Amino acid sequence: MKEYPQASRLWTDGGTVHIAGAWTLAELPAIERAMTAAAWPSGHDLVWDAGRVTAMDSGGAVLLHRTLARLERQGRRVALRGLRPEFAELLRLVSAHGTQVGLEPAGPSGNWLEGIGVLVWNRLQQWIGGLGFLGESAVALVRSLAAPRSIRWRALWNSLELDGFNALPIIGLLTFLMGIVIAYQGAEQLRTVGANIFIVDLVGIALLREIAPLVTAILVAGRSGSAYTAQIGTMKVTEELDALRTLGLSPMKVLVLPKVLSLAIALPLLTVYADVVGVFGGMLIAASQLSVTFLEFLTRFEEAIALRHFLIGVVKAPVFAAIIALVGCYQGFQIRGGVDDVGRRTTISVVQSIFLVIVFDAFFSILLSWWKL
Repeated sequence: MKEYPQASRLWTDGGTVHIAGAWTLAELPAIERAMTAAAWPSGHDLVWDAGRVTAMDSGGAVLLHRTLARLERQGRRVALRGLRPEFAELLRLVSAHGTQVGLEPAGPSGNWLEGIGVLVWNRLQQWIGGLGFLGESAVALVRSLAAPRSIRWRALWNSLELDGFNALPIIGLLTFLMGIVIAYQGAEQLRTVGANIFIVDLVGIALLREIAPLVTAILVAGRSGSAYTAQIGTMKVTEELDALRTLGLSPMKVLVLPKVLSLAIALPLLTVYADVVGVFGGMLIAASQLSVTFLEFLTRFEEAIALRHFLIGVVKAPVFAAIIALVGCYQGFQIRGGVDDVGRRTTISVVQSIFLVIVFDAFFSILLSWWKL
C-alpha cells in the first residue's frame, strides 16, 4: 500500500482526491493552503477518499461542503467515500443548511467581466446582510423597550462603565487639546484685526456644534467599536455563540442590545463632557494670547452662543452611537475564519464606523444648513 506523509491534509492520486487528518477549526488555515496548492484532477468524475479523516467539527464540515459544492457548480461529478458515519451525519446537517453557512460564489476564472460580476455580487450580499442585521436589531430593540424587564441591565451597566466612564481620560485630553488648537489658530488671525473677543464665537460654535461630537465619536469607534467586533468574533470562533443559541438565548439580546443602548446613553454624555473640557482649553488660550479674561469669555459665551449649537451637537451623538455599535457587532458576526479573520474584521469595523460617522455628519450639516439652523 502506498504511504503518504503524515502531515498531508490533502493530495491527489490520478482521479482520486485523498483527505486526511483533523478537519477542525484550528486546522482550517493549513487545509485551505493545501487546497490552494493542490492540482485538481482534470477528469469529469472526481472521487474523494475521506477514509483517513480522524476528526471533524462544524468548521471542517462547512469547508468540505463548500469545496464539494463549488466543484459541482463547475460541472464536475463528485463522489465522497470512506467518511466515518458520525462525520457523514455532520456533513449532511451542514449541507441541509447550506444557505445559512454562506456558500462562496465561484471565484473569477480570469475573465475581467466575470471578476466584476463576482465583486458586485459580493458587495450586494454584504449590503443585504447589513440591512437584514439592521432590521433584526430594530425589531429586537422595539420588543425590548416594550418589555424593559427583558433587557440585560447588568450587561448594560458594565458596558456603560467600559465604554463611557473609562473613556473619560482620553476624550478629555484630546478635546482639551482641540480647544487649544482652535483657539490658538484663531488668535493669530483675530489679533491682526483687533477682534480678540470673537475668539469666544469661534471656539464655542466650532466645538459645540462640530468638533466635540465628531472627535468623541471617532475615538469611541476606535476604542469601543473595535472591541465589540473582537469580542463577538472571538466568541464565534470559539463556538460560544452556538452555545448561547443551544441554551435558547438570543445573541441579539445578550450581546448587541446592551451595547447599542449603553453607547446611546454614553456618547451624548461624553459629548457634553468634551464640550466643557474643549471650551476650557479655548479659554486658557484666549486669556494667555488675547488677554480675554475668564469672566469676559463667559459673559460673551452666554451672549453669542445660541443654545441650538449645543443641542445640535448632542442630538448627533445617539445617531453616531447607533452607527458605531451596529457596525462593530455586525462585523463580529461576519467572521468566518480563525484569529486572522478577527483582526481583519476589526480593522474593517473601525474604518467603516469612522467613514459612516463622517458621512452622517456631512448629511447633518447639509440638512441643518437647508433648515437655516
